[in-house]
Amino acid sequence: MNEQLLFPEAEPKPPVVFHAACFSGHRLDKLPTGAMRRVVLSMLQEEIRKAVVRGVTTFYTGMAEGIDLYAADYIRGLRESNSSLRLICVKPFSNCGNALRGLVRYQFNSVLASADAVIELSDHYYGTCFRVRNQYMIDHSDLLIAVMGESRSGTGQTIRMAQRRMLPVHLIDITDVERHISDRPVLVEMQP
Repeated sequence: MNEQLLFPEAEPKPPVVFHAACFSGHRLDKLPTGAMRRVVLSMLQEEIRKAVVRGVTTFYTGMAEGIDLYAADYIRGLRESNSSLRLICVKPFSNCGNALRGLVRYQFNSVLASADAVIELSDHYYGTCFRVRNQYMIDHSDLLIAVMGESRSGTGQTIRMAQRRMLPVHLIDITDVERHISDRPVLVEMQP
C-alpha cells in the first residue's frame, strides 16, 4: 500500500528582504520632550537596525526637521561601520532648509554634505511639494519607517500612500509612548 502525505510539509518561505526604506515623522514641535523623546528616538534607531538586518542598504530622507533629520543622522553614524549603507536626501524644492536656524540648520547641512545623493524635485516651493516628495520616497522604497502621533498630518498622509502601494509600514506610535516607558516598547506593524 502506497502512503500519501495528507499534509505535505510546505517549503519554508525565504525571509522578506528589503533594499530601500524611507522615513516619515513629525517635526520637533510635535515630538514628546525629555525621557519620552529619548524612548521614541531609541525605538527609531532599533527599527533602522532591524531594517539593515533585513537587507536595507538605501535610506531616503525627506530632510524635514525632526524625525527625518534624526534618522538621517543615525544612518550617518551607522555608515562608519557599514560602508554598504547609502543615504539619499530628497528635497521637495531647491532652497528647502534655508529657513532653519541654529543646531537644526547645522544638522541639515551636515546630512546634505554626507549624502550619497541629493535629489531636488523642484526649483521652487509650491503648494503640494511636500506631498510630491513623500510620494517620491514611497515609490522608491520597499519599507516605510514612521513615527506618528497625529494621523491628520503629513506623516499620516505618507502612511496612507504606503498602504495604497501595499508597502510595509513600521509605525512607532508616540501617542502611546508613556506605556513604552513603563512597559517593554511595542512596535505596531501595519498591514497593507
